[in-house]
Amino acid sequence: MTQVLRIAALFFGLLSFAACEQPQSEQPGTMLADGFWHARITLPGGDIDTGLELKRTSAGYVGSLINGQERVAIDDVRISDDGVLLRFSAFDNEIRAQRIGTGLAGELILTKRHGELQSMPFAATPGAAKAEQPAAASDADMSGRWAVQFNEPDGSISPSIGEFSQRGSRLFGTFLNPNGDYRYLAGHVRGKKFTLSTFDGAHAFLFTGEISGNTITNADFWSGTSWHQTWSAVRNPDATLPNAYQRTFLKPGYTRFDFEFPDLNGKPVSISDERFKGKVLIVTLAGTWCPNCHDEARFMAPLYKTYRQQGLEVVALMYEHFEDPKLAGERVKAFREKFGIEYETLLAGISAKTEAAETLPSLNAVLAFPTTIFIDRSGRVRKIHTGFNGPGTGEHYKKLTDEMTTLIKELLAEPVNLIDAVHSESEQPG
Repeated sequence: MTQVLRIAALFFGLLSFAACEQPQSEQPGTMLADGFWHARITLPGGDIDTGLELKRTSAGYVGSLINGQERVAIDDVRISDDGVLLRFSAFDNEIRAQRIGTGLAGELILTKRHGELQSMPFAATPGAAKAEQPAAASDADMSGRWAVQFNEPDGSISPSIGEFSQRGSRLFGTFLNPNGDYRYLAGHVRGKKFTLSTFDGAHAFLFTGEISGNTITNADFWSGTSWHQTWSAVRNPDATLPNAYQRTFLKPGYTRFDFEFPDLNGKPVSISDERFKGKVLIVTLAGTWCPNCHDEARFMAPLYKTYRQQGLEVVALMYEHFEDPKLAGERVKAFREKFGIEYETLLAGISAKTEAAETLPSLNAVLAFPTTIFIDRSGRVRKIHTGFNGPGTGEHYKKLTDEMTTLIKELLAEPVNLIDAVHSESEQPG
């Protein structure tokens, strides 16, 4: 089936699903079991085992995903006579399933760049949470800090850090890399083999491998149905990553960061606009498809409300999967609503790093979403942070958000240097 036909089939399927949906209070047959469900998503490299919680209320069902220590609210839960639709609106992803006995079977559909769809089998059965297996079920302990190497398709190596904790056979943790982290992961160690996985509404991640003493071998990483990497690791409590404040910078000859993009109403917004003059400005390169961008927005939205009266402005340059402004705008509106965002969000382009870099010629590169640019009251770029350590990284998240908050307070306390501001405006290349 071609991509166009596939999209059309899903669209009309959704219409028919909505048409047959009846008020739940009037249709006893639409009821599903309240409480915990075991859920399984099948990738080419194996299964993601996760939790699904459904609760019936007077207004209908509400639901959430359970990934280790994380709970992800499901934006939209629709129940029909024989099926279920679970939508993750901000990511434009969904789970569509039919009743099979007391369980559910169907597919997870992920929306990728340019509207490409990925489909993978989904199944769920109701039941209490799984009992934790005893420590004897595993022959290895992955707890600790690991220096990780992911093998890129072009033959290069990408450094990362794995931080894991193990309780009995249960395994929790995440990977930190120069561009952010893989958020909350959970799984098992059985014998010398392990699995770690998550589906957080955005990405379907599966990590597998074998533990041999202080090394990890025969390891694979799958993201959805198409992205696959092999990797290896060595236990190293002193493993480090490149300095996130030094990877992205202004090109030689540039003393100022510039942008001009349309807002959600199509009105051009520029860094030179009067409302930004004399303000501390944070510019973040983001996308609604990016879980770490959601992590940053969850931090940034209340921060902006706290400090805007003191002279803080925030602008998010949104690089979306869709080039169509209408489709991209719908995603950004859902993103704004989810986090209560009151700062500016502009439609900057498509979610490819190379193409994003072309829209921002003063930067050496766009290496990660999000990338956060801190600009002082005089218009000078003071720091640029590549990536974002989300709450799944524990103490690293607290350290980063404390650093950013302190930096913002310091910039707000500085006076406007009008001489520097004039020089910044007059010393641009060309």
